[in-house]
Amino acid sequence: MPRSSTRTRPVRRSRFRRAGESAYGALLVARTGLMGLLALLLLVAGVWTSWHTAQYAMLVKARERGMMTVSACAGERCTGPYVPSAGEGRRLAKVSIAEAAAPDKGARVEVTVKPGTTHAVRTGAAGILHAWVPFAGSLLLAALVVAGGMRLRRTAWVMGLLGAVLLGAAFTAL
Repeated sequence: MPRSSTRTRPVRRSRFRRAGESAYGALLVARTGLMGLLALLLLVAGVWTSWHTAQYAMLVKARERGMMTVSACAGERCTGPYVPSAGEGRRLAKVSIAEAAAPDKGARVEVTVKPGTTHAVRTGAAGILHAWVPFAGSLLLAALVVAGGMRLRRTAWVMGLLGAVLLGAAFTAL
C-alpha cells in the first residue's frame, strides 16, 4: 500500500516539533546547570571567606589564647592590651579586634591572636558565630539564585532560613 501525501505531512511537523522541544529542554537544562554553578560559587566563596577567621575562633587548642581588654574603638577595629592565659605566650600592649565582635569599652573578652600579627579573633560561641556571618550571607544570596534560577523553592527556603538563623544567632550572641 503506497503512502499518501497527507500522512507524511504530520510526520514532518512532528519531527520539527520534537526538535524544538528538545532545543527548549536543552536550554532549560543549561539554565539550571548555570544557576547551580552560580549558587555553588556563592556558597564556596562564603565558606572560604568565613574560614579565614573561623579557623582561629574554632581551633583554639593550638593557638595563643588570652584576654583582651577593649580600651578604644576607631573605624572598624577596637584595640586594647592582651594578656595570655596561663603564661602561654607574650603580653602585647596593643592588639586589635573587629568592632562587630568587640564588647563595650572596658570589657574583657577571650581572644586568640593570629600568628605573627597583632590581630585578635574572639573565641567561644560568639566568636565562632561571628566568624561564620559571611557564610550566612552567602546562604541568603544562594537561596535567591536557587529559587529564581533553578525553581527549587523548598530548597531555597531551607537555605534562606539557615542563613537567617545563623545571622540572628550571631547578632544575639554578640
